[in-house]
Amino acid sequence: MLVSGQGCVILLGETKSNYMRVHKSENRLDTSVLRPRLFRAASLVMLLAAQDIRAAEKSLPLKKQKEKPAPEARLFHDNSVEALTESARHSVVVVSHEGRDGKEGGVGSGFIVSANGLIATSLHVIGEARPITVHLANGKRYDVTEVHAWDRKSDLAIIRIDANNLPALPLGDSDTLKQGMPVAAIGNPLGLENSVVQGVVSAKRDFDGFEMIQLAIPIEPGNSGGPLLDMQGRVHGLLTMKSMMSANLGFAMPINLLKPLLEKPNPVPMNRWLTIGALNPKEWTPLMGARWSQKVGRVHVEGLGKGFGGRSLCLSQKQVDARPYEVAVSVRLEDESGAAGLIFASDGDQKHYGFYPTGGQLRLTRFDGPDVYSWAILQTVPSAHYRPGDWNFLRVRVDQEKIYCYVNGELVITSTDDKLPNGKIGLAKFRDTKADFKDFQLGDNLVLPNAPVSAELVANITKEIQNRSDKSDAAILEVLKSNAEASRGILRERAIKLEREAAHLRELGVAVHRQSVQQELVKIFEMPEERVDLFHAALLVAKLDNPDLAIEAYRSQLETMAREISARLPADADNSAKLEALTKYLFAENGFHGSRSDYYNRANSYMNQVLDDREGLPITLSVLFIELAKQIGMKNVFGVPLPGHFIAKCTSGQGEDQLIDVFDGGKRLTRAQANDLVVAYTGARLRENQLKAATKREIIVRMLGNLLGIAEDTESAASSLRYLDLIVAISPDSPADRLERARLRLRSGGSTGAKQDFKWLLDNEPPGIDLERITEIYRAL
Repeated sequence: MLVSGQGCVILLGETKSNYMRVHKSENRLDTSVLRPRLFRAASLVMLLAAQDIRAAEKSLPLKKQKEKPAPEARLFHDNSVEALTESARHSVVVVSHEGRDGKEGGVGSGFIVSANGLIATSLHVIGEARPITVHLANGKRYDVTEVHAWDRKSDLAIIRIDANNLPALPLGDSDTLKQGMPVAAIGNPLGLENSVVQGVVSAKRDFDGFEMIQLAIPIEPGNSGGPLLDMQGRVHGLLTMKSMMSANLGFAMPINLLKPLLEKPNPVPMNRWLTIGALNPKEWTPLMGARWSQKVGRVHVEGLGKGFGGRSLCLSQKQVDARPYEVAVSVRLEDESGAAGLIFASDGDQKHYGFYPTGGQLRLTRFDGPDVYSWAILQTVPSAHYRPGDWNFLRVRVDQEKIYCYVNGELVITSTDDKLPNGKIGLAKFRDTKADFKDFQLGDNLVLPNAPVSAELVANITKEIQNRSDKSDAAILEVLKSNAEASRGILRERAIKLEREAAHLRELGVAVHRQSVQQELVKIFEMPEERVDLFHAALLVAKLDNPDLAIEAYRSQLETMAREISARLPADADNSAKLEALTKYLFAENGFHGSRSDYYNRANSYMNQVLDDREGLPITLSVLFIELAKQIGMKNVFGVPLPGHFIAKCTSGQGEDQLIDVFDGGKRLTRAQANDLVVAYTGARLRENQLKAATKREIIVRMLGNLLGIAEDTESAASSLRYLDLIVAISPDSPADRLERARLRLRSGGSTGAKQDFKWLLDNEPPGIDLERITEIYRAL
């Protein structure tokens, strides 16, 4: 659901917002994240499309063939976009690969560079160790037989399909591109094939050593890897990424960087490209997506399958001849809310029986088709013999008339269901489950990998463990070694129980700490603006994730730095002299610098680590600069949240304010240079109100927003909530933050908390919010 109004744009649902959370009225998004760094997913986002596609079929065997030159290029002289599109579209292809979670797929664009089947695209479009499929404009589909060349740093790749006489596009010379030159791009934005857009070359920008082509052209997911054409139909670049700050700002990789890959390829056939953890096809055939892998005799699965409920199968090549037979496997679930286990009597597609643990219980089911209406739960039973979080041995015996299901040697389910005939056997998983399998067996009268343990022996071993404080480890070992395997299993179960208790206690400790930080930060912002200690507040942001942070030690360090600067200043030093001394001290003498090579490291948002490492983001370096300026007696130094880049400014009261790029070594900026920065990052010109100083509250909320963006990329929704809780605590009247927290709470299963945020919205009725939709969700909860 899209909710907009009065400067907020928030997506509610199973969508990622991370760095893209925009709060225009407070200008909260740390758009300093837009600082150029190639191929990182933040405010400049690579066009990694995530759309549902079918898993690619197995790649064709590699056929070696002699390289032939592409057909003679046809150039256009009428400068007609229609004519250019009509001819060039036959050379533009759709490139897709299986997604990392086994369900979603990456979809992008590419274009033919050789008549003999070479396709140019972006490396991130083809993924890694995934089957790749190419769809030509004529409707034909080909599996990629070879990754002909690739370069990770430039995000370029050339792939090969087994086809001939393809219409290749002519390559231009990207060095000849001029600012303002008209260009066109053809690709597959949002899955819409052969879409064309026209624009101009805005500039050439240096991105981590690459001169990329900046475009005034709309780019959407699916355009990645597509050709950037001049009006004569020559390729000058490959579309690579777009700005989320502007619909008409994108970037392309120059075609001249692709030419060395064509001249000196590094080909890898697909049978090698796909071997990382791949299943042995002589043993297993996976169906319905998910990620099945095999290492050291174990099969691992994770990710959603394409079947209903996230179902995915992995069929064994072992043959079942006739009843009676038994099939067995040991399985371990990473999360007991998941489900994974055995299947049997499979038709190789949608029909089969399944026996597996789910929610700590054992279940026997029958699948008669692809959806929930053809799913029969035959029995679900609890069992004291099932060991949560540990390996469990599942065994199914299929006789002429009955099905017997065992867990760890104990019979738990008997069924007379006989609707499915004999068929294939294998493994299955459901929902977003991670599971491991070992000891897969087919035969008759299969036995446990380890002999069952009697209840009396279990009781004796448990007693020895519980009374371990009365004996030395050597004495306990002497007793336990008489049945080492049973002792090991019982010790492991007890350790798991104790670890769960310890984890719960640690969670309580973390919650107490976070509440303490929140209370202290709220108290700081109850004060008037001029009394708010920004440096202390910034340290509290860091302490949220670093309980052992010694705030007073860093406050003392700040004071020492200020004294060192003041000691070199004359008594009558004015603001200009102080500014010069502060800049020299920080950047020339002590090496503080913007983090360019590791920009998205969360350490750059922790003020203590900025001081320790002398490296940070524009906003954290600006906080340090502002606070030191105050300590040495400078007046009217503020932070300015430019769109795309956070800077500082010094207001003298006489003439124009001095703008300072703290990320760039304290460089002084003119208004024109500041405008150039904003244009580069957003495509729009700098407006006067964008030079307004940020409040201290806005700066801290912005820092928390940065950490929230990183957390949403790397942590669970529940874990990410710690930052939103703090944001809402210090900005309780922000409807955008309430709505965002409700979304995260729903994703993490916290419906009660989400209801509280929705009720706040309904009670306060902020303008621009779809209150009818909020009411519907609230009632549904």
